[in-house]
Parts: sequence; structure tokens; C-alpha cells
Amino acid sequence: MSVEVPTQPGAEVERTETASDKATKAPISERERHERRLGLLLAGPAFALMMIVTLYPVLNSIWLSFNRYTLASPDDREFVGLSNYVTVLKSLLWWNDMFTTVLLTVFTVAAELVIGFIFAMVMHRAIFGRKTVRVAILIPYGIVTVVSAFAWQFAFDPTAGFVNSLLGTDKNFFGDRWSSLFVIFLAELWKTTPFISLLLLAGLATVPSVLGEAAEVDGATAWQRLWRVTIPNMKAAILVAVLFRTLDAFRIFDTVFVMTRGANDTETLSFLSYNQMINRLNIGLGSAVSVLLFICVVLIAVLFVKGFKTDIGAARGER
Repeated sequence: MSVEVPTQPGAEVERTETASDKATKAPISERERHERRLGLLLAGPAFALMMIVTLYPVLNSIWLSFNRYTLASPDDREFVGLSNYVTVLKSLLWWNDMFTTVLLTVFTVAAELVIGFIFAMVMHRAIFGRKTVRVAILIPYGIVTVVSAFAWQFAFDPTAGFVNSLLGTDKNFFGDRWSSLFVIFLAELWKTTPFISLLLLAGLATVPSVLGEAAEVDGATAWQRLWRVTIPNMKAAILVAVLFRTLDAFRIFDTVFVMTRGANDTETLSFLSYNQMINRLNIGLGSAVSVLLFICVVLIAVLFVKGFKTDIGAARGER
């Protein structure tokens, strides 16, 4: 005589859900765990030092942004809460500078990504003179930004520049908004494209050549191998390159300062903060602009990381 042992309602469902959860949560590989520890050991001291050096200025800037404080009358200092932020966000100048900053960021990063990828492919596939090609492409990135900006300013100078001589015109490229932004765009493109190409070159080196060879055997064209094999396997490198360059481009200051000093509606957010704090001596408003710029940079980083959803461990086949 057999006796059935009654089961509690939902017990089987609970066991099934538990098994499903365990199946979806794949264990971290030993290699990835080791790399995390190594990364923490290598980056930890530098990160701690950076926090010590930068934490006080950041906190002080946040505190100053809550005060009405100008160097013209340093004794007349008053806590005003969010008043400075309201003033900045209500200002048409802030939104105009935001548009200029976003415009420069989008166009420069997009162009640099395409050209940088082409340069990376050339450096990766160069049969002879590989070192010479890499050095030639990376030379602009080794030049100080201010020096580069002065060189491009001289090239487009309406009287002494050689660009007008080559084009046979006497155009003043710094006489209106769009031509000034175009020169700034070219200067940034020339200076920082090697940075993206260097990061993408590192990503290309991680793509196994056997994948491309297998796709070629299966009849895939060069374009199909690029879009379906090469690029998907270097998402992590593309994320790092675009993220770093976007954060850097969004904080553009040097090139604008040297070429136009914000004239002809070429002022960016970083230059707006500089104008408020240095030229107008308004520490409170300048600090508020700096804090808002910092918040924008953090949001950009979060959106990029969440948007790409790149799992490096999965990309390497460890999960």
C-alpha cells in the first residue's frame, strides 16, 4: 500500500523558479575575478590619490554655488540656496551655450569615430612600415591643445593665413558663428582623432582573426564581415573611445579660448563658467555653472554605459 505525501501548493513552482534563477545567474569566471582584483590593486592607489586631491575643490565649488559671492565685494557674502541655479537655468545664455557645446560634441565625436576607425584599420592591416604609419597618425595627439589651436588660428587668419591663399579668397573665417565653429571643429578633429584611433586599434587587436576567416569562407563580403564580425566583437573598445572622447569634447575650453574667446556665439559651457568666475568675478554663479556642467558629464557617462550594455565577460565568451 503506497501513501502519497501531499505537497504544499506552490512548492513545485518555487523549486522551478529557484532553478531558473540559478540558471540565469551564471557564476563569475576565475579569470574575471582575478582581473577585478588586479584592476583594483593597480587603480586603487591612483583613485584614492585623485579623490584626496579633487574632493575638496569639488565640495568647495558646490558650497560656493549656494552663495551670493563676488570678488568685487568679498565681504558681502550670503547663503542663497538654489537661487544661483535658478538664475543660470533661466538664462538664455546658458541654453545657447548648451546648444553650442552639444553641437560641437556630436559632430566632432561622430566624425572622429568614423575617421579614427579608418585609421585604426590602416594601422592594423599595414603590411610594411607599420611603425612609421602609427607614429605619423599619432603625432597630432602629442601636440599640446593650445599649440594646436594657435596653429589652426594662424592657418585661417584672414590676412596671414595660408588657407585663404590656397582658396584664392579673403574670407574672415572668424567673422561669423558658423565659420568659427567650423574651424574649431576642424582643429578638434585633427587633434583628437588619433586618440580614438589608438583605442580602436586596441579593440581590433582583440578580435580573433579566425572569425573573419570563417565568415569569408561562408561567403560573407568585406562589408558584412565588418558589420557582423568585427564591430560586434569590439563593442567594449568603441564604448571606451566614444565615452572618453564625448566627456572630453563636452568640456571643450582651450580651442575656443585661443581662437574666438567665445565671440560670435561660440561660447561653450566651460567658457561660460570661466567668464562668470574670472572675467565677471561672480564666484557664486560661476560655481553653479561648473556644478551643472559636472552633473551633465555624469549623466552622459551613465547614459552611455546603460545604453551600450556591454558585457565584456560575455564578449570574451567567459559566461
